[in-house]
Amino acid sequence: MFLRIMRRRSDNYHELASLFQTISLCDYLSISENDSDLLICNNSSIPTGSSNLIWKAINLFRLKTGKKFALKITLDKHIPIEAGLGGGSSNAATALWAVNSLMGNLVNHDELQIWAGEIGSDVPFFLSMGTAYCTGRGEVVRPVPSLSKQKVWIIKPMEGLSTPAVYKQLNLENLEPRNPEIYLKDFEEGKACYFNDLESPAYELMPDLLKFKDSLLSMGFERVLLSGSGTAFVCFGDESKICVPKGQAYFQSPAHFINRSANNWYSV
Repeated sequence: MFLRIMRRRSDNYHELASLFQTISLCDYLSISENDSDLLICNNSSIPTGSSNLIWKAINLFRLKTGKKFALKITLDKHIPIEAGLGGGSSNAATALWAVNSLMGNLVNHDELQIWAGEIGSDVPFFLSMGTAYCTGRGEVVRPVPSLSKQKVWIIKPMEGLSTPAVYKQLNLENLEPRNPEIYLKDFEEGKACYFNDLESPAYELMPDLLKFKDSLLSMGFERVLLSGSGTAFVCFGDESKICVPKGQAYFQSPAHFINRSANNWYSV
């Protein structure tokens, strides 16, 4: 909903403050015990070996608990890659939650969320209830009340951007000195103000991305916000006033805000 980059840290990560919200656009994971580890994916461009965050989550669980087991995992991929939508992180969180459930809930939620921070900065968020204010490098998760339900469109050009490349392009001196706590309070009071400090460096790396945003606004959307480091946009507006051409050379999908209950995973 908003992403404020505060400073560069001594460990070369960036300190950020962001209001995150889960949406109904998702991948699907099927996990069961097996004689040997196997990951099958419907997208051939997704690595299925140990570099995949799903296996990083599973192997971390094995390491922390000392449990020995093998799994068959089927990943039905729908979230586009290099989109800034947290697809890999959400899959890692899902795998961590699922294997804990499969093993009889050996680990409590708080500890599982701490472990998730060892996999990736965005992974702990997905173990929240779906709406959270995230700080640090993204791994410090503060639950906040659910936002009012909204329908959105996720639209992404075919080209992607590397998250490290966008951060490398970022010039902190050019950022507006916004106080994220004020923006969080505004959201909680129903006065939403959307922004993303990574938009400018993303447009510098890919000038056509700004033209793409302008084209989305011309379709009738009221607000168009780059998601994370891009290149997907979250688009808001009155559905009756929006005209999204079909058959265009970009990814498009309607979606809506979702949240989960404490003892259940996300359901769409």
